[in-house]
Amino acid sequence: MKIDFTKASFKDFENIAGQDIYATAAEFNAYLNFLKENGHLNYRIESLTPVGPEMNLMLPGDTSPTWSVCLVSNDYLGFSQHPEIKAAVIKGIELFGTGSGASPAIGGHFVYHRQLEKRIAAFYKRKDAILYTTGYTANSATLQCLLHKEDLAILDMAVHASVYEGVLNTNVKTFLHNNLEMLELVLKNAEHQYCTKMVVIDGVYSQDGDLAPLDKIAELTHRYGAYLVVDDAHGIGVVGDTGRGVVEMHDAFEEVDIITGTFSKALGNIGGYVIAGTELINYLKFQSRQHLFSTTATPAIMGIIRAIELIDEEPEWRTKLWENINYLKNGLVSLGFDVGTTASAVIPVKIGDIPKTLEAGRLLLKAGIYTNPIMYPAVSKKNARIRMNVMATHTKEHLDKVLQAFEDIDRTLNLTNRTPSPL
Repeated sequence: MKIDFTKASFKDFENIAGQDIYATAAEFNAYLNFLKENGHLNYRIESLTPVGPEMNLMLPGDTSPTWSVCLVSNDYLGFSQHPEIKAAVIKGIELFGTGSGASPAIGGHFVYHRQLEKRIAAFYKRKDAILYTTGYTANSATLQCLLHKEDLAILDMAVHASVYEGVLNTNVKTFLHNNLEMLELVLKNAEHQYCTKMVVIDGVYSQDGDLAPLDKIAELTHRYGAYLVVDDAHGIGVVGDTGRGVVEMHDAFEEVDIITGTFSKALGNIGGYVIAGTELINYLKFQSRQHLFSTTATPAIMGIIRAIELIDEEPEWRTKLWENINYLKNGLVSLGFDVGTTASAVIPVKIGDIPKTLEAGRLLLKAGIYTNPIMYPAVSKKNARIRMNVMATHTKEHLDKVLQAFEDIDRTLNLTNRTPSPL
């Protein structure tokens, strides 16, 4: 049966019944062409300038670049462009070159890897950490290593795709997002079953920008004999009095068994980490296959060490970020848009209709606002939205331009369902 492109999402092309991979790829390319022809393929847009509050984009079909306000970057503090962090990266390359040459167990473990492991662990008041080449792998590889056919993963339904990949080889139960009653029911039913039980949540959720009730989840998890894993990729550097994420908000440094995260957001680099007890970290270093058999990160990660230090030394970046978050969120709410329960630098504008969301993305891009239309399967079909990430380096003028663009497209698409004022 031919797929209706007007109602389709990327999910529809994962495995088309009765078609081999080349036929499926051909049909998916036809769908991509359909999106492109309608101006709705605002993915993989090429930028000619560095990450920043504005980026010079080569838009599909254009022959010259266009400057746009950037709301797609996770570089929340602007640290990818911080001169001291750049200098640390350059120093690392000058000292050690551009690569590490081997996997960690057989020659690819350098002093800068050990220093970063100790620095990120200490940031969360722990002693030991393990590094991965991406934040995605930090989740997927760790869970694959720790959970087996006799174990159980209990997931908040809104956790990242990397978590779902990590639990493919174990038993899985889910609970509705932040629903403590449902979590307790799952924990109670599993209390005397399985060998290892792990509750896996995000600190800050990447699509809604809302926070986990970490203190309550930690208490429930341990009451029923399970372990707690928290991915706070979007919390580090942003949330908490000193930028130590949702773990800091609840003073849960000792209550969380495993903390995972990424260096690719507020810390402005690339890579992932897992923080846990010494014995578990040592186990992962020799049993987690993606860590053990992957070449280690390059000397450029020396910039991450400086970035972690600057979270404490220059808190003004976080202050400016929160000024921008509140300004944009309050402005959108005052215009009648639904931003949900966000409490972070991730601000969604919920639309709930895939075609209308795609058209909003097109009109925003035309107005010089670079955002991400988010659709199924990243969110449910009824929760399609425009997602924005705020940066400390945005100016009030940037944000005013964003608000004006939303107000303008609302007149065209009626996103807020407001009745137009009579003339």
